Amino acid sequence: MNKQDASERIDKLRGLINDYRYHYHVLDESIMSEAAADSLKHELAQLEEQYPELITPDSPSQRVAGQPLGKFTQVEHSSRMLSLNDVFNREEVEAWLKRVTKLVPNDSLEFFADIKMDGLACALVYQDGQLTRAITRGNGFVGEDVTTNIRTLETVPLQLRPAKGFEHLLVGRTEIRGEVVIYKKDFDALNIERAAEDKPLYANPRNLAAGSIRQLDPKLAAARPLRFRAYDILRDDPSDIPTNDYAYRAIRAVGLNANTEAKTFTSIDKVLDFAAYWDKARHNLAFNTDGLVIKLNDRRLYQELGVVGKAPRAAVAFKYAAEEATTTVKDIVLSIGRTGTANPVAVFEPVVVAGSTVQHATLHNADEVARKDIRVGDTVIIYKAGDIIPQVLKVLTELRPKGAKPFSMEAELKRQYPELEFERVEGEAAYRMKHVSGPLLLKRALEHFASKAAMDIDTLGEKNVSALVDAGLVNDVADIYTLTEEQVVALERFAAISAAKLVGGIQATKKPPLPRFIYGLGIRHVGAQTAIDLSEAFGSLEALANADLETLQSVEGIGNVVAESITAWFADEDNQELLRKFKEYGVQPHYKKHVGGRLHDQRFVITGSLEQLSRDQAAEKIRSLGGTFQSSLGKDTTYLVVGANVGASKLAKAQKYGTKQLSEAELMELIG
Repeated sequence: MNKQDASERIDKLRGLINDYRYHYHVLDESIMSEAAADSLKHELAQLEEQYPELITPDSPSQRVAGQPLGKFTQVEHSSRMLSLNDVFNREEVEAWLKRVTKLVPNDSLEFFADIKMDGLACALVYQDGQLTRAITRGNGFVGEDVTTNIRTLETVPLQLRPAKGFEHLLVGRTEIRGEVVIYKKDFDALNIERAAEDKPLYANPRNLAAGSIRQLDPKLAAARPLRFRAYDILRDDPSDIPTNDYAYRAIRAVGLNANTEAKTFTSIDKVLDFAAYWDKARHNLAFNTDGLVIKLNDRRLYQELGVVGKAPRAAVAFKYAAEEATTTVKDIVLSIGRTGTANPVAVFEPVVVAGSTVQHATLHNADEVARKDIRVGDTVIIYKAGDIIPQVLKVLTELRPKGAKPFSMEAELKRQYPELEFERVEGEAAYRMKHVSGPLLLKRALEHFASKAAMDIDTLGEKNVSALVDAGLVNDVADIYTLTEEQVVALERFAAISAAKLVGGIQATKKPPLPRFIYGLGIRHVGAQTAIDLSEAFGSLEALANADLETLQSVEGIGNVVAESITAWFADEDNQELLRKFKEYGVQPHYKKHVGGRLHDQRFVITGSLEQLSRDQAAEKIRSLGGTFQSSLGKDTTYLVVGANVGASKLAKAQKYGTKQLSEAELMELIG
């Protein structure tokens, strides 16, 4: 940003910040959250630091303020680890209570409320008082056996403590559920150490706790300040634990930690008062939280009310307002979802919200973009819904740059996907690809994922793909890793041997080379060579997923169109869920960079057809010897390998650049 643009931006920021101050301190009303205002002040301070000559005595910035295992085993839970439906205000809590009392007419319901911990959910299984197994939540039905790591936690007793009145819990099976957390002070201390050692800082306590428990080497888990805090206790005989309040007393009695802040209430008003208190006081807690858990205290009623979908009827999660921040919209790109829907995605100037860096967010559909009038160049307030999914709260139109144009969905579809046709069905908000269904897209995606240049699963051809999709055994690409021989052999075209071959062939690809995996994802404009270039540039799928537009465009051969396509793919919520499932199912792409070798710093282009090996085989051999395989000839190309049936253009280009030409025989001699 040049000085003139900075001056204009500074003037606008000062005006908006001063307006916020007036509304907040004089009129006792708020036009934005304190977090969003702080984000604007931070931007102003950065600009003034860059151009100190633009600082004025009346600037808001000048106001003086006050002070190893091989792998984890999959284990089925004894009973499903459920999620909770979220509520965000009094009206939604009262609506939940109305639904409950309709099913259980009772004027004297008792409620149990506790602070919701932000950690990794885990179940501890004790048999006759001895710790026998620890299982992560996983998908609720099946989790990972992390017993070896959990045993390193001092807060987890290996033997339950005998206690008067609770002796029955040391007989038979007792399951204690809770969260593995890292206290804020311990997390800060770790980051201070890492900063002193010039190492990257950890993002947030929750991610670090989860990552620590999922380390294959127990020594790494033991070295981290992990703590287990329980929130539930299960017995084969439900009458052993009559109330949730009793459950907490039992947990503490047998030697585990449970939140002392938890309380019982006889009215929902008292529960909401409790929620309001902790909304303000939560920052004084030792651990991070984003809300409360509110349950019926009576466990018999809790069980009678049952489950709807993934959540129990008798409990909800009361979520506090998410942390907010301001940033600018650098671009709006389109991603095609798994059902053929075009989804607009905002690309932001990276900003930290609720402890993690956010650089894009789904805008849902064209109507939502128009309703909020989001334009490229706008400054927006963003937040995390449920402290997880980034969303645009509002546009600060006062900071809108001159010339910012309204977003046109149809124009962007024609620009970004000129070869495809889209339609908007009357009464729907979404634009969808014409003549293409969700199952057809899934079949094409699976065929591509299994293709020779991608994961090379030769047992997963077109007919087998159709059989699996039509039978409903797979709903996305990652689901192939959950297939069992029993499921497959039940299909018409499979016998025991062919079913075993298919499942075995799929399972054998759980540790694929990163370039093949990236190519197999089917990201638009990302071919096999581009996948290799991206792997060389980033080294891991996580690094690629977190790369911003500028970083992507800095990779050789990646222009704006390809960078937009990659950004849009990783920003799509369906794709984020797909990657999460791959990880959950144990798919671990890896990349080994070839360093040195006799072809180091030598670049090759092949034109025409080769007789002794395929182009892909030649490319792989060149890379294994430290060379670089290029898809197009440039000034930096060392050799042009000339095969049969060659066109004149590449030969002319090689002559122009002075590139040395090799025959296939000379290439074979060079690569051995």
